[in-house]
Amino acid sequence: MLKSKKENIAEYILWLWQMEDYLRAFPEQAGATKELSELNEMMHREGILEGGHLQLAQNALDELENLHADLLNEDAMYRAAIIRLTPQLNLLKAKTDRPTMSDIEACLVLLYQIMLLRLQKKEISPETASVQQQATQVLQFLSRTYYANQSEV
Repeated sequence: MLKSKKENIAEYILWLWQMEDYLRAFPEQAGATKELSELNEMMHREGILEGGHLQLAQNALDELENLHADLLNEDAMYRAAIIRLTPQLNLLKAKTDRPTMSDIEACLVLLYQIMLLRLQKKEISPETASVQQQATQVLQFLSRTYYANQSEV
């Protein structure tokens, strides 16, 4: 069974990205479980075996983006958290091949890159850890709000 985006939509996106990378690194594992087989088939159909993200991940990111836009207009505390995080996100974006990515995608990219660094047993600077904490708080708030909105439907 695929991880549910209703549990935590940000974790769902990060999990999908991780599974995509796993299947690219270890294609022989594509049939190891039903879940990996399904994801591998989707990657084949969507032509992203070499790079890119599944439409499932993009759809979830789009949902987070829409919620983010709503919250910027409706929630002063959320808006303040994003404003505090914006300079660090802009620095991150400038170092990528996609400097125009959204702030929410940049938060996810940051967390994913930190996860990869930790897997490589590389040290994370205190400044990066601070930005990670801020991005995590933003994504946790978005995920909780997303879940609350889904419960109302």
